[in-house]
Amino acid sequence: MKLCISSITNKENSQADSRFGRCPYFAIYNTENNTFEFIENSGITSPQGAGIAAAQQIADQKVEAVITGNMGPNAMKIIDAAGIKTYKINNETIKDAVKLYIDNKLPTIDKAGPSHLGMQK
Repeated sequence: MKLCISSITNKENSQADSRFGRCPYFAIYNTENNTFEFIENSGITSPQGAGIAAAQQIADQKVEAVITGNMGPNAMKIIDAAGIKTYKINNETIKDAVKLYIDNKLPTIDKAGPSHLGMQK
């Protein structure tokens, strides 16, 4: 199974980013071999539609779950349509977010956050 965690850097000990569409990196964690792969968020530089671009990029990665702080309505539509579950983190590291997910201790994100939230950081 592959998990996606929004990340501030491309390092395993990175802080998770509370933003989805405007996070700099995505940490893709493979639960089968316990490895991380980091990819740059292609949507971060978009003047508009960052969440849409990020959501499509993650759907293309065939992940089964996204762990992030917030997700806007347009991104959530794409993620939901791809059958990807979303989970909420606060100020955890990406390693802690993975552990919390595996221990079934993360709440789901059932409702999209406000649009353009990531531009406020």
